Amino acid sequence: MNLANKITIVRVLLIPIFVALLKIPFPNHIYLAALLFALAASTDSLDGYIARKRNEITNFGKFMDPLADKLLVASALIVLVEMGKASSIAVIIIISREFVITGFRILAVTEGKVIAASWWGKLKTVTQIIAIMALLLDNFPFIYIGIPFDQIALYVSVLITIISGVDYIYKNREVFNLENGKLK
Repeated sequence: MNLANKITIVRVLLIPIFVALLKIPFPNHIYLAALLFALAASTDSLDGYIARKRNEITNFGKFMDPLADKLLVASALIVLVEMGKASSIAVIIIISREFVITGFRILAVTEGKVIAASWWGKLKTVTQIIAIMALLLDNFPFIYIGIPFDQIALYVSVLITIISGVDYIYKNREVFNLENGKLK
């Protein structure tokens, strides 16, 4: 168990604490939850950097790191829907894409192919984190100038999420073993 994998595990362990902070009302609980979410989200880049820098990339890390990200984002989005801050349709699209691409990656592995994260996939993660932070902070500071940045950020993240999903599948379509337009 190397340092990068330990950081990934900490990110997963922070999820129930983050959700509890959102659900248990006390003064400034949302801000504390937002701070914890930002901390957990920032560990994604950190664990990847450490694994590459130390040449300690493991199968556990390849599996757990993207799963930890999906769990963190999905947990935040689901609670935001429950709080009335996020559209359920937007969240369903985002979470559905994650299921589809995870299944696609599993199919690729059975074909002996590893699908690395793409630029679109990384942009998707960044836009989702920005949207979640804006939603958690009730559109602060944009609320003072009348710009619904939180909702704009959410729908931009939905658009990037869709584009990244299509990009993954299109660039790796040979995984489906298409022959004359039909699955083999």
